[in-house]
Parts: sequence; structure tokens; C-alpha cells
Amino acid sequence: MNHFMDIAVKEALKGVKLKHGGPFGAVIVKNNKIISSSHNLVIKNNDPTAHAEINAIRKACKVLNSYHLTDCMLFTTCEPCPMCFSAILWAHIKHIYYGCTRFDAELIGFDDKFIYDIIKEENKSKKILLEQLNRNECFEVFKKWKENNNLIY
Repeated sequence: MNHFMDIAVKEALKGVKLKHGGPFGAVIVKNNKIISSSHNLVIKNNDPTAHAEINAIRKACKVLNSYHLTDCMLFTTCEPCPMCFSAILWAHIKHIYYGCTRFDAELIGFDDKFIYDIIKEENKSKKILLEQLNRNECFEVFKKWKENNNLIY
């Protein structure tokens, strides 16, 4: 298993050297074969969602022609942030190997604590305004989806 983590580390180093973003790399593996790998591209792409894990998930979904990565494992240089963890859950990846913790990331300036606080509702009112609007109109679209699709998420 260390072989796949080594590749994630090499991806992270590549991103750091190219100044593409933070020191994060990720590899997705299925049946002991690498399906995709990527590093953080936030700075290069001016995209706050271009984390290594998200990039690797996007690539793997294209390669496998599926939005479910059920039989895949993820190797990543750092414990996934809340956004990446959510994407991992949506992709149905069941096993994650990670190197550094979120607390290690905090030591070099990557601090997700405020996101965890918002999730726990400790600072929700100070950080973001969440207000429901036009539910009925929006729910009509939901009903149309249910009538016309039987896809499983």
C-alpha cells in the first residue's frame, strides 16, 4: 500500500514545484491498479474546489465512466477537508488512506477548523447567511426529476 502513497506524495511535490497549489496529492486505486492521480490545482486554476482529492475523483469517474467509485480506494497526503470528504462520500469510496492530519495542515497555514465550527453551528451566524427562498418553485423541479429519472445517488 505504501507504493500508492508514494505516488500521492510525488503528485503533491509536483504541485508544490509547479506552484499549482497546496502540498496535497491524491491517487485512486481499483483492483490494485491506479485509476487516477492528481495534485492540488487551486492556484493554477483559480478554483477553490480544485483540491487533489476532487481532481482525482473527477478523473477516475471519467476513466470508469461512472459517478460511483465503490470498489476504489483513495490515497491522499492529508486527511480530507470537509469538501473533499463529502465528495468521497458521494463517490461511494469506502477506504481512505491518508498521511498528514488536518492538524498537521493547520501547522503550515491550512486551517479547516472554521468549517468544522460552521458544520457544528458554533459560528454559523458569523460566517454565512443560510436562508430558504422559493421552496415551492424549486420543489417542482425536484418532482420532475423524480418522475423522469430512476438514477441512484
